[in-house]
Amino acid sequence: MSNTSWTDRIVGERMAVDQEFSSQIASSRFSNQQWSLIMTATEFEIEHPDDPDRAQIVADTDKIEQIIPELENVQSGMGAMAGAGGSGAGGSGGSSSGGLVDSIKGALGMGGGGANDHAEKREAAERLTQAYADELQSHLESKGRWESVREAAVVTSEDDTETNS
Repeated sequence: MSNTSWTDRIVGERMAVDQEFSSQIASSRFSNQQWSLIMTATEFEIEHPDDPDRAQIVADTDKIEQIIPELENVQSGMGAMAGAGGSGAGGSGGSSSGGLVDSIKGALGMGGGGANDHAEKREAAERLTQAYADELQSHLESKGRWESVREAAVVTSEDDTETNS
């Protein structure tokens, strides 16, 4: 086997899942722009790749905390666009509607939630990225690719172990 990471082997499947998953993004609290930012802060791992019965794709969301302020900036920009003429590129984003007035309040520190809203966004992002990971694994299984991807993850983790020894 080559030393290519398992994630490099599933680029095409990821693109297919991205399209299938777009309806879940549309019904979430995040805009497409925010989701893209969340995905850049998320890494996917296969837990227990050497055990076919326990192996599963999980979202490593440790870096999401760092991008929450930027999610809020993107939301503020979207709200200003929506207030200026229409629903904006991402729509209301589900439960995070508000538009121009809420954007101004948020910029002035008068917005709702503060730390609580920050934690809610992080938790929502974590749930959504894990739902994406579950969808990705289901897609790989339905295409008959899961076993080869899981096995590639075993090889990758063994290579990492040897490198760190």
